[in-house]
Amino acid sequence: MLQSFKMALRSIWGNKLRSFLTMLGIIIGVASVIILVSIVNGYMSYTLNSFTSMGVNQITVNFRALPSRTISVDEFYEFYEEHSDLFAQMTPTVSVSATVKHESDTMSSTSVGGYGEEYIYIKDFEIEYGRNLVYADMASRQKVAVIGAYVASELYGGGQNAIGEDIKLNGDVFTVVGVVEQQTEDASDFDDGCTDDFVWIPYSRAAKMSRNATISNYTFTSYDINDTDACTAALESFLEDKMKSDSFYTVTAMSSLMDSLNEMIAMMSMLLGGIAGISLLVAGVGVMNIMLVSVTERTREIGIRKALGAKKSVIMQQFVIEAAVTSTIGGLIGIVLGGLASTGIGALMGIESPPTVTAVIVSFSVSVGIGLIFGYMPASRAANLSPIDALRSE
Repeated sequence: MLQSFKMALRSIWGNKLRSFLTMLGIIIGVASVIILVSIVNGYMSYTLNSFTSMGVNQITVNFRALPSRTISVDEFYEFYEEHSDLFAQMTPTVSVSATVKHESDTMSSTSVGGYGEEYIYIKDFEIEYGRNLVYADMASRQKVAVIGAYVASELYGGGQNAIGEDIKLNGDVFTVVGVVEQQTEDASDFDDGCTDDFVWIPYSRAAKMSRNATISNYTFTSYDINDTDACTAALESFLEDKMKSDSFYTVTAMSSLMDSLNEMIAMMSMLLGGIAGISLLVAGVGVMNIMLVSVTERTREIGIRKALGAKKSVIMQQFVIEAAVTSTIGGLIGIVLGGLASTGIGALMGIESPPTVTAVIVSFSVSVGIGLIFGYMPASRAANLSPIDALRSE
């Protein structure tokens, strides 16, 4: 076995260019599998992290209010309190299209919305200066606002300076009562439209500004992601009882969207890996062709070895090991190139895409397997050569 291995290395080294061209298909195939699978997995991790930041235990409710079928905010809060064992937080949500101003400074891309006092816990944010919105603000439709760190920085020069100051939303004057801790870690991302570019006001005031008689959007959170199905079922039962038809409402669980996304990305990963794997199959045909050429070139050598008493198994072993060594070296080079390329491409795309252990093991195992499988036929041909015919060969 060791002698056959040494002979295989000598043969590969003696025909460097031909051996490299033989390995090239293996190298490309292995590198392609690693790159594609790693990029897809990196993108999947990036997407999952984005979903996590949005809250995987969130459930959103939207319904279409009709004159005879509608649900008030109080009814939603009653439902929420009755199912306090399932739901951790709840808030009405009202989107407001507004221009944000303070004195002569204007911000047009700032997100403005009306929420309840539990919205800050749903977002998992904390107040840095001042206070959060409270129930009294909702009950009396107070013109108060909680702002993000970016808004405080742009309009007031800092969070501490913003407390007690006025802020205008479409001309209506609100008082800043709280500033949320900065969420954006990278200074280069601290800009218009970032996570800290927002203004929260009481949902009751937002509904009046938007001229919505009925608030039809709500956000719930479950205590545990495993309780999402039970929470969704409870909400659907409540809405069905009130609206009488499921065509008038939708209940969307973030976890179910994430599960669907996971399935799609996993399927895509398998598909791309399979496509890249075709190149390995093509590489295997290349290995077989080169090994057949090698057998033809060394026919006289084989005849001499058989005449000296070499068994069929020894001859076969020699050529199978040579094919396997060629594929193994190509696979190792492909792993190195694929790992470097996947990391570099991921960095250019702004995601982390290190080579996955699974992709490395599978692609390397396939490359070695291809060497053994496609090397068998040439090896068998060499082993079955007649010593007399082989010695006659020129």
